[in-house]
Amino acid sequence: MSADATLTGVGVGPGDPELLTVRAVRLLREADLVFVPVMADRVAPAGAASPGADAGRAEATVRSHVAAERLRRLPLALDDRGGVTARRAAAWDDAARVVVEAIDAGARSLAFATIGDPNVYSTFGYLAQSVRALRPAVRVATVPGVTAMQELAARSGTPLCEGREPLTLLPATAGLALFADALAGPGTVVAYKGWRRHPELLAELRRQGRLADAVLGRSLGLPGERIGPVDDTEHDLPYLSTLLVPARREHRGGKL
Repeated sequence: MSADATLTGVGVGPGDPELLTVRAVRLLREADLVFVPVMADRVAPAGAASPGADAGRAEATVRSHVAAERLRRLPLALDDRGGVTARRAAAWDDAARVVVEAIDAGARSLAFATIGDPNVYSTFGYLAQSVRALRPAVRVATVPGVTAMQELAARSGTPLCEGREPLTLLPATAGLALFADALAGPGTVVAYKGWRRHPELLAELRRQGRLADAVLGRSLGLPGERIGPVDDTEHDLPYLSTLLVPARREHRGGKL
């Protein structure tokens, strides 16, 4: 029966194993199985995780807290673009079947490790919906995690928002118009997934006079990490890069 089975999306932060919460570590260690996402074309479905270059960011982070034999890789179409492609939908369905098979085999506490927070641009929501479609009685829960924008703000010494300032978080994949509108507003703007759109974002920052204050973070908490100003030399960005553009602040407490 699946009525007493729980699938928990656990936020494991942007990459540094020390940024997991105490609750996250406890639940990961208590889980019967911990699933970690990987690119769909890199490993066989439900492959037991083993050290190597195929390990994704979530897996690399979790390995500091959970024994490798309790990890299972779930291939997902993480790099697909263009909405719900056939490949992406098939990956969600295949992953859900793997989770359900584990439940049917007796697992009752299952965790899915997701970078950042499971409720912020995470694959976990799609997986949870797919599992519930097969086993409606499965309970779904989440554990919040530190987001990349929080880590970049902390590491760069850049407050995200003060006083009455709004904070806008958006994916660069949503298009330049959304980014441009947010920049024209009164608050801080954070863009995820800059990647191939970085030259466009750079041009818009320059056009609106916001380039000098912007901060770029890539590979946060991982080897090759880079945090600093935005410039024309950054054209090899990873998919999971973070761009932080703080609100204009003229004096202390000016937005109160």
